[in-house]
Amino acid sequence: MDRQGVSVSLLFPVMKTIGRLGYDWDAFRRYAGIDPDLFHNAEARIAEPEFERMTKAAALYTGDELFGLHQGQHMSIADLGVLGYVMLHSQTLGQALAAYQKYNFIVCSGFNAKLEIQGEDAVISLFIHDSPALPSRHCMEDMTASFYQMLLGLSRRSIPLKAVQFMHDQPPGMAQEYVRGFGVTPQFNQKGNTLTVAKEVMEYPVLGADRRLLGIFEGIAEEVRTKLTQGSVLTGELYKWIIECMPTYFPALQDAARHMHLSVRTLQARLKAENTSYNRLANEVRKELAIHYLAKPEYTIAEIAYLLHFSEPSAFQSAFRKWTGAAPGEYRHRIEVLK
Repeated sequence: MDRQGVSVSLLFPVMKTIGRLGYDWDAFRRYAGIDPDLFHNAEARIAEPEFERMTKAAALYTGDELFGLHQGQHMSIADLGVLGYVMLHSQTLGQALAAYQKYNFIVCSGFNAKLEIQGEDAVISLFIHDSPALPSRHCMEDMTASFYQMLLGLSRRSIPLKAVQFMHDQPPGMAQEYVRGFGVTPQFNQKGNTLTVAKEVMEYPVLGADRRLLGIFEGIAEEVRTKLTQGSVLTGELYKWIIECMPTYFPALQDAARHMHLSVRTLQARLKAENTSYNRLANEVRKELAIHYLAKPEYTIAEIAYLLHFSEPSAFQSAFRKWTGAAPGEYRHRIEVLK
């Protein structure tokens, strides 16, 4: 389980798409069980499986079978925050891609891209790190369409695609929608998710790039990346340790301090410096494990409460509703509907 996950900022494109399609965001948020408090913390992260569930919920709620594809087609470089501005001021599309590879961790720890030159072609592979299963179709199509829109928007030039490949199955009756979006018919059930363009495209200049602004935004991006990758070392170690403890007991703050060979006060101070607390971290573990167990119908709600070391099922149900805005049974039903 990846604690870093997805930046809450990636929910804003979903919010824009929901509004663009004529739906009320608050009504959808309640339907999808999205915690409104997420938007009060600009540094909040969402577990990747949870973000994928929210995207699937948006497709179901709007009735748009190609929600991810359509959302990606309306992508704005500003949706990527400081990462987008680094790309906007890179000198060429190839350099913008290198910036994406370097700083994409800021917006999502799992999704990334890789460039390979194959003869006269540049093949851009889009993937999720260490994913044991196929990524969500909506998330991958969103990422692929977004990436193509970035290339077009940064260069302000026509960029014909030579090929588009997806790992997932083709939705029936949707071929023309893909052709409208990409200009070619994608290949499905492939070994990877890729965009192929002529290799000279990577040398196209980024229109309006400013070297001075690039230096400024790269400095900000480095600060954010360092904070995420290095500043949360203690948090990441504790997160993994709490998960390891959970099969047998739910560790208290004092247990964590002993494990880390720190005083309780020192541990609390160091966690505060990493913008978290032990209670928040422990609840993150419980929440993610709860979502994991609810996706497995062989576990009853009472059994999940026991596995997470709640005193009784009602305490678990109360905590889960606070985390997600939905009761465990309601949340499980949503997962089943989205499968």
